[in-house]
Amino acid sequence: MKAVLNEIDGYDHSRAHKIGTPAIFGLNFQSVSTAQKLPASDELEGGYTAKNVPGPLLAKNLDFGNVKIGALTSEIAKRHLADSTTVILSAKHGQSPTEPTALTRIDDGPLLDSLNSAWRKIHPAAGDLVAHSVDDDAILLWLTDRSQAATEFAKKYLLAQSGTGTDINAAPKAFTRSGLSKVYAGKTAAHYFHVEAGDARVPDIFGLAQYGVVYTGGTKKIAEHGGAHADDLDVPLVVSGASVPDGVRDSASMQTKQIAPTILNLLGLNPRSLQAVREEHTTVLPVR
Repeated sequence: MKAVLNEIDGYDHSRAHKIGTPAIFGLNFQSVSTAQKLPASDELEGGYTAKNVPGPLLAKNLDFGNVKIGALTSEIAKRHLADSTTVILSAKHGQSPTEPTALTRIDDGPLLDSLNSAWRKIHPAAGDLVAHSVDDDAILLWLTDRSQAATEFAKKYLLAQSGTGTDINAAPKAFTRSGLSKVYAGKTAAHYFHVEAGDARVPDIFGLAQYGVVYTGGTKKIAEHGGAHADDLDVPLVVSGASVPDGVRDSASMQTKQIAPTILNLLGLNPRSLQAVREEHTTVLPVR
């Protein structure tokens, strides 16, 4: 470990002498995410009973995480490590919707099939237009034809579609514009993700869903992530432990991408060793 640290730019050797070789330990609790998405499990209702009010299953799994994190921090205190340990607690995403009555399930299969069919009608020699899709509470499409004409065709077609999905009780619920509020196509999609046009990693179509829309062919999901709603993006962030003031709340806007450089900084390493930190000018969290 020390040999590796010696190769990292900016390692603070004097601090390392005081605290010893630093270590990182991570935990990932999937149970909360699952409880947000499932209609029910173990005879407990999943998701939310009202806007941002956890239902029985979600409350149970939040309590589970709380107990496990409490056990970890208790062990840290028991071993007299509190003065040299910092705990960072957050989530990589939320789930949408947290308002159960807003749920509109839409089967994306027929939508994409009809898009491909419409494309072949005007391009008889062509195959399917959609090469790959990722649809949760957004629509991301990679096309076999990445031209401006093709991406604009897909955008216009999707925004012209209406139909019927299902609500929280699996009852019929109408939708318009394929359940989308806005569609970024081609160059505008690349611009949305802050990259050059033509980057193969970026979808040719990025559709922002209307609030409450979840793309699924069944009724086993009541929430999803991957979109740009506040329910997806706004997550808690708690930093506790060494060098961190107790009971301080900061209302300033923070981003989860600040966690990685903060960890390096706490370990006495140079956050700018990370390429993304240098390119995006990411700052560390104000934990001191």
